[in-house]
Amino acid sequence: MVNRMQFYIDGAWVDPAVKKSTAVVNPATEEAMYEVALGSKADVDKAVAAAKRAFATFSQTSREERVALLTKVIEIYKGRLKEIGAAVSDEMGAPLPMAEKLQAGAGLGHLMTTLDVLKNYHFEEPVGTAMVLREPIGVVGMITPWNWPLNQIACKVAPALAAGCTMILKPSEFTPTSALIFAEILHEAGVPKGVFNLVNGLGPEVGAAMSEHPDIDMISFTGSTRAGIDVAKRAAPTVKRVSQELGGKSPNVILEGADLTKAVTGGVMHMFNNSGQSCNAPSRMIVPLSKMKEVAAIAKAVADKTKAGDPRGEGTTIGPVVNRGQWDKIQALIKKGIDEGATLVAGGPGLPEGVNKGFYVRPTIFADVTPEMTIAREEIFGPVLTILGAKNEADAVQIANDTPYGLAGYVSGATVEDAKRVGRQIRAGNVNLQGVPNDRTAPFGGYKQSGNGREWGKYGLEDFLEVKAVAGFNAA
Repeated sequence: MVNRMQFYIDGAWVDPAVKKSTAVVNPATEEAMYEVALGSKADVDKAVAAAKRAFATFSQTSREERVALLTKVIEIYKGRLKEIGAAVSDEMGAPLPMAEKLQAGAGLGHLMTTLDVLKNYHFEEPVGTAMVLREPIGVVGMITPWNWPLNQIACKVAPALAAGCTMILKPSEFTPTSALIFAEILHEAGVPKGVFNLVNGLGPEVGAAMSEHPDIDMISFTGSTRAGIDVAKRAAPTVKRVSQELGGKSPNVILEGADLTKAVTGGVMHMFNNSGQSCNAPSRMIVPLSKMKEVAAIAKAVADKTKAGDPRGEGTTIGPVVNRGQWDKIQALIKKGIDEGATLVAGGPGLPEGVNKGFYVRPTIFADVTPEMTIAREEIFGPVLTILGAKNEADAVQIANDTPYGLAGYVSGATVEDAKRVGRQIRAGNVNLQGVPNDRTAPFGGYKQSGNGREWGKYGLEDFLEVKAVAGFNAA
């Protein structure tokens, strides 16, 4: 039985300093499933003190010790994959097969990639007469979201453990169970007391206390740009490192000569994956103006086959969005798209046909969208695709970069060379060419208001390391 009413601090399950809880609601049924404890500054202080004590010894462990620890974590995680998938499905609405394979699977993927990086990483590098040492940054505060809960937890915790850091995790209050299972996995694997701590709670209370804490050396935050700005402001007085992966409004540029059916179909399916609740979702499809009607017809055919329904139901393509607040926001933006004159190709306001409860959104496509429309500028974070027309390649690049965000970009062309040429011009941290998915060994992160710092692979490990130059180390 997962323990939702206690926190994991200093190697033990402990009661909150103040008894307070919130209901966790199943977005498919709108019914409360159980309560989860909410923490306070006092709980954060306790967890930070434990992490600070543990850092003195854990930071001195050898590569071999940390390799053995991550190997054990991976072994235990594999045995709980289905349980993690079921928890994610129930709490944020992902279809069960997708939650098991992609949501829970992403966490395992990051653990395994980090283990490979750790085995071969050079923590010491001679530079002239100096030796450059890469050392753990210290105590890390981690704040993670609900949309890909295990992906975000694992791609922070795994490299922090590999680096020799200690940490406090505040997962989303909407998806607490998978994080609590993860804490159980680390405990069973023998992670030393105080190295990993978990405090559930709300951003304005627990998140704020972590961001401001003088004994936390780094904050690793994933979430909205609005919340990220608040974290950075609170962290500034203590000059701690702040690494952030924030919002996105990613362009999907389809060039003249590209295989339209393949590129549009793939783009729409990617957009609707996870009910559109991915920060790197290809939410702005930019196509040759002359092909707008043809593209809209292909996109509509995909939307018509996309079934929003029970996450555990047969044939469900997408589940609900996470909560009532998100549903209301998405509905308002769909209405805004209609009001501002975009052409509604598929979907629209309200619940999908045959659905009378749950936070389900109709798979929605707008064509003839112009760059100044609200739906072309704001992150919707739901299954809503906007299609914009470009006069030529230069115009497509200009539209692609006309956004305060810069997390991802997608390009399809007649040839890989065409896609490369445009991909180089897109101002984003991740660009995918010709439908090729991300590589976990390559860096993930954003330009502009999509954040700073990088996650995944060796780049994720380096986010948790300080660089020390020791002059005279190599002097003759």
